[in-house]
Amino acid sequence: MDPRSLTPALRALRLCLHLLMAGLLALAALRADSGAGIVLAAVTGGVYAVGSALPSVRDSRRAAALWLAVLCASWLALLWATPDGLWVAFPLYFLQLHLLPVRWALPSVALTAGAAILSYVRHGATLNPGVFIGPLLGGAVAVATVLGYQALYRESERRRQMVEELIETRAELAAAERHAGTLAERERLAREIHDTLAQGLSSIQLLLRAAERALPEGSPAAGHIEGARRAAQDNLAEARRFVRALSPPDLEHGSLAAALERLCEPGPEGSPRARLTVSGTPVELPTPYEVALLRIAQSALANTVRHASATRAEITLSFMDASVTLDVVDDGKGFDPALLSPSSDDGGFGLPAMRARAESLGGAFTVESAPGQGTAVAVSLPLPAGVST
Repeated sequence: MDPRSLTPALRALRLCLHLLMAGLLALAALRADSGAGIVLAAVTGGVYAVGSALPSVRDSRRAAALWLAVLCASWLALLWATPDGLWVAFPLYFLQLHLLPVRWALPSVALTAGAAILSYVRHGATLNPGVFIGPLLGGAVAVATVLGYQALYRESERRRQMVEELIETRAELAAAERHAGTLAERERLAREIHDTLAQGLSSIQLLLRAAERALPEGSPAAGHIEGARRAAQDNLAEARRFVRALSPPDLEHGSLAAALERLCEPGPEGSPRARLTVSGTPVELPTPYEVALLRIAQSALANTVRHASATRAEITLSFMDASVTLDVVDDGKGFDPALLSPSSDDGGFGLPAMRARAESLGGAFTVESAPGQGTAVAVSLPLPAGVST
């Protein structure tokens, strides 16, 4: 384990393990009856210190297993020289459980406990229950401690990942809300510019044309009126460019029919199959018309997905001599329009909002539905002057 990745608690546990190993080796060396025991305790301590400092032992499981094997071999030699070496078994339990997979760690702990017991018996110590209970109980405590810590660590990691996912989800939702707010504000500005500035400049231009025709020939005011009319015309074109720039992204790179066709692309599993039909000769519609028809189609399809439980939806865009119509028909469960609340509770994408969009452009909006018979939404907008099929 990289020391830089250790938390303060893990650093403290690691330090305690080092101190425990050093203290027990020092105890074994002090109680050794021969010089071999002192030398082997020093060798075991040296192997432990070198392995703890080597980066390869922290980074490679194979290197860690090799170091642990050498450490255990030196410990077995220490056991052969002095029975007090058995106390070192306790920190070895933790090393084996930490460095080896569980399927290898548990047998290693059992073998280490058995070696400690056999060493105690070999050196002729008096047999008593503590000879067997001590190493076995120490191994059981080590196993319970390490496995319990690993379970807590995994649970902590799961909670940390869940918190990170929640934070990411909240950030995504905030970004989506900001994007939706931006689109709504762009659409509102486009509608306001069209309904106020553009319409006002268009009216000024018409009035100036009328005034220009009413002037007597050779009037000195004719030039001023012509200049004013051209300025109004230029500013009207600029206002229309603003409206186009603020139009929904779905309409920026294609026609209304293309945007509606994209709405019919297959959605998530369970979504109704949608199909677009265009009749008549398509004409270029004013941006507010395209925005209104697109938003109404989006709202109608959203209602179909959320409320109708439909399997199929048909969108029909019809261009006629004096109007353009949009029909959205589904085969869902339907409802009774007479029971429809006059206010929309779904955030502005309900039937009242569709009706308001259509009526704001002088159009008509109708809904035909009955329980079990699907729903048909129809909107008809009169084509403005100068636009004909």
